[in-house]
Amino acid sequence: MEFLTVDHSSFLIAMSCVVALVAGFTGLSLTRDLSEKPMFQKKASIALASIALGGGIWAMHFVAMLGLKLPILFYYDAAITLVSALSAILLVGAALILLHFAGRTPFIISLSGCIVGTGILVMHYIGMAGLELCRAVYTTSGVVFSSIVAIGLCILAFWIAYGKRTNRNIVVGTICFAFAVCSAHFLAIAETNFVQTSTAAEFGPSMSNETLALGVIFVSFVIFGACLWVSVTYLVTPGSEEDRLQAEPAPELKADLQIPCEADGNKVFVRAKDLVFVRADGHYTQIYTETERLFCVWPITMASKRLLPLGFLQTHRSYLVNPARVSRFEKTKDKGRCLFDGGDLPPAPVSRSKLKAVQDVLASQGGAIGA
Repeated sequence: MEFLTVDHSSFLIAMSCVVALVAGFTGLSLTRDLSEKPMFQKKASIALASIALGGGIWAMHFVAMLGLKLPILFYYDAAITLVSALSAILLVGAALILLHFAGRTPFIISLSGCIVGTGILVMHYIGMAGLELCRAVYTTSGVVFSSIVAIGLCILAFWIAYGKRTNRNIVVGTICFAFAVCSAHFLAIAETNFVQTSTAAEFGPSMSNETLALGVIFVSFVIFGACLWVSVTYLVTPGSEEDRLQAEPAPELKADLQIPCEADGNKVFVRAKDLVFVRADGHYTQIYTETERLFCVWPITMASKRLLPLGFLQTHRSYLVNPARVSRFEKTKDKGRCLFDGGDLPPAPVSRSKLKAVQDVLASQGGAIGA
């Protein structure tokens, strides 16, 4: 068996890495703050992020393959190429669904990274199967090493990007994701040999490098741009009361702020200093006083903007607590809860990320809200 000589275009190798970076940043940015969005927007964001990340894996692979130089003319099977793109998108989508609809435990984060790493490998080898007039010959070491690197770096990328949803973590997670995609491809290609074949596969129509280049350009620029444009244009609800509050001075930042609530079909107003705590309830909130539980049309994001400047504590992404009403704080391992006097008030949970800040404030017990 005579192997073909292989060369690569340095420019297209560099461009493939840029594509992976753009895809990673687009996809991970689209999944920020999904817990604060309505269900439709959450699902739409996950769908767009799956297309951006999965399409980016596909685009990176084929930009690099456009830079592959062989001494013979070769083509790609269009149907197999399409299947490779869909496989990456579907596997990335499965990972994002786990991350955003299941409890985000260490196991779920690791499993999601493993699924995305598997998606990179599946896409790579399905894409390579689409070669016509030549055939890839793999080595065991190349397959194993590229698999370990791809899955390991994807797990690391998701641990960083989902450990704490900050801009810095998303950038670092993007770099890890791009490195995982590029490493899987180039480590595998470095250990891959090519042999000439006399016939082309008949699974689908043949596609030249020029046609493939047009498809990659479409995915790399149009889809990534469209994902970001749709997320900014349609996944942010325009004209909402929350947007209006951001655009104008906030007269509500005063101690006698009145919160609009509903009780028995009637609209009532509760003073901020009379609140014990606020709990998210879907797109709305439940307001707890010492004697009542009332319905409020504010989402938890709007309640946070109004109440946090008054000294309320966000003990959990779904809870805002008046520290002046906390009678006791209990810590259990890496979490805690706030207990209140009077009635049958349930405790308010304190998440691990909020634990130290809540403890410090309650220790001083000198909030901005008076009794």
